[in-house]
Amino acid sequence: MPEIELTDRFLKSYAILPEQIRKKVNKAIRLLANDPRHPSLQTKPIQGAKGIYEARADRAYRMTYERLPGDVLRLRVVGEHDETLKNP
Repeated sequence: MPEIELTDRFLKSYAILPEQIRKKVNKAIRLLANDPRHPSLQTKPIQGAKGIYEARADRAYRMTYERLPGDVLRLRVVGEHDETLKNP
């Protein structure tokens, strides 16, 4: 089971999310920590951003992460789909 690491950027973007979206993100983080390949996360590499992946929190919101040595997933940013993937 991977360890989850949160960047300052992730924490700042998380803090401005609506409460109902934060709950969905929390659930997505738990799923990611238990099984990064969980089907509801729909994880996939981000084209043009080597080593960075996206995971789905809901239809409109995504979070990005990178895999680090030692089974660590560093969460980078969370927010609306298009904005998040512009600068993952």
